[in-house]
Amino acid sequence: MNAREMLLAEFHRLAEVPDAVPRLRRFVLDLAVRGTLVEQDPREGSAINLLEQIAASRTSASPLRRRSRRSETQPQAEEPPHPLPPTWAWTTLREVTTDHGQTAPSGQFTYIDVTAIDKEAGRIAGPKVLEADDAPSRARKVVKKGDVLYSCVRPTLLNVAVVEEEITPTPIASTAFAVLDGCGFVLPRYLWIVMRSPFMVGCVELRMRGQAYPAINDSDLAQLPFPLPPLAEQRRIVAKVDELMALCDRLEEAQRNDGVALASARAASFAAVASVSDPSARHLAWSRVEARWDRMLSAKAGVEPLRRFIQDLGIRGLLTRPSTGDGRAVDELLAIAQHRDRLVAEQVVRRPYAISEVSGEEREFDLPNSWAWCRLGDVLLTLGDGPHFSPKYVRREEGVPFLSTRNVSAGRIDFEDVKYVSRADHEEFCRRIRPQRGDVLYTKGGTTGVAAVNRVEDEFSVWVHVAVLKVDASRTSSDYVALCLNSSHCYAQAQRLTHGIGNRDLGLTRMVTITLPLPPIAEQKRIVARVGELAALCDHLDASLSQSEAARSALLGAVMSGSLGAVA
Repeated sequence: MNAREMLLAEFHRLAEVPDAVPRLRRFVLDLAVRGTLVEQDPREGSAINLLEQIAASRTSASPLRRRSRRSETQPQAEEPPHPLPPTWAWTTLREVTTDHGQTAPSGQFTYIDVTAIDKEAGRIAGPKVLEADDAPSRARKVVKKGDVLYSCVRPTLLNVAVVEEEITPTPIASTAFAVLDGCGFVLPRYLWIVMRSPFMVGCVELRMRGQAYPAINDSDLAQLPFPLPPLAEQRRIVAKVDELMALCDRLEEAQRNDGVALASARAASFAAVASVSDPSARHLAWSRVEARWDRMLSAKAGVEPLRRFIQDLGIRGLLTRPSTGDGRAVDELLAIAQHRDRLVAEQVVRRPYAISEVSGEEREFDLPNSWAWCRLGDVLLTLGDGPHFSPKYVRREEGVPFLSTRNVSAGRIDFEDVKYVSRADHEEFCRRIRPQRGDVLYTKGGTTGVAAVNRVEDEFSVWVHVAVLKVDASRTSSDYVALCLNSSHCYAQAQRLTHGIGNRDLGLTRMVTITLPLPPIAEQKRIVARVGELAALCDHLDASLSQSEAARSALLGAVMSGSLGAVA
């Protein structure tokens, strides 16, 4: 069994690698241009014979066609780019293709530009019909049925298409294209295969010029090496590539359907567990999830839904057992309000934003008897954000860290990639709010609705896009507040309350209205601990799946490179 056969035989297992199908497509094209996709048949002649026929045809061609072929001599390469079968030959794109020159539209015409290319299917799709007076200045290249159009502007995007049918009115292509006519000696689909192959992509990249809009000109393109098989083998290569690309299409469709089905199964199973409050009924619902656990979590895509599910169970009181000694959340809310009123009277904090009680329709699920529905503003002593302008930054050794949204992710604050402001600016910014250990940082600009607890003693400031939430630590767990804010329940509210398109903002006056399910402080701590234990298991599962995917990806790469050799 060779590498190609092994790849196809093992693909049912290797296809679980996230990028397996695109890699397989590239690999098929690579095999095609190296002469290893189909077997050779000496009876089909050789590429040398084909080149002789091309030369004879060119000699007898009309003066117009001879002029359309540029006469520059192609310099000989020092060595072939890679080995080819004995019946193949290295030549250049110039030697095996021609074009039809240029013309200016004189009447109604079909204009083909890059937007008219369906590059995955390799065909023209949706060209424009224009009048001559409306013709762009680039509408110049003559196109005929059987031509291959290759975009020379940003060529690595692989906008390559075969003109499969007669087009009316007369087609004219943009000068951004190279028009390649194999004149019956190189099949259009084989040309398409070569021009999209990893080999040709590498050749083009070496000749591209420009950075913002890299391009290769027609002359440089014409000099590129071209692997030429006999015409009969070209037909078999095209048939085999089409067969394998169709297989890739089916695999991609199966993966999409499988992904949707698994996501739906996970959502339905998790919802079934979360919807029941009776412990015995919940145990039955959970056993059904466990029965399909391996299947639902066979890929990394299932880990994040599991994390969110665990958070959602926690804030519903489904991971812990209430204790009669915990007290009631309503009493703790009253104590928080009294504490906040004292601080306002002492002018330690500003008067809080006015918020309403949680209405019945906002209570999305039932809570244990000792819990209470509240709003984010009910559990805070105060909150604030940073300066509403971009400050002047200083060097690290001269300043204080200045955090923005990019430094805050769910459950984590990153001080590695951070900017710095002067100490004088830091003190000025802290007049709005001074971040301290135990505060919750909550993103309110750009990426909104993400929370993390500050666990450092070091000083820092925040920008306007980060809110600092201060809680009464004796009555509310910062970790529980962050857990709630990162849950599906609160995150969905944050997105609804975020305004704007380009400058997205979750204002302070809006975020305080987010509803929270609040247990007594003792149970808050038990929930945080239990979620932490299960999150550690998710981390282990994530790492295990990463290793599994890495192993499959390595095996896929090894098979593709043929490094495994032949096996019995």
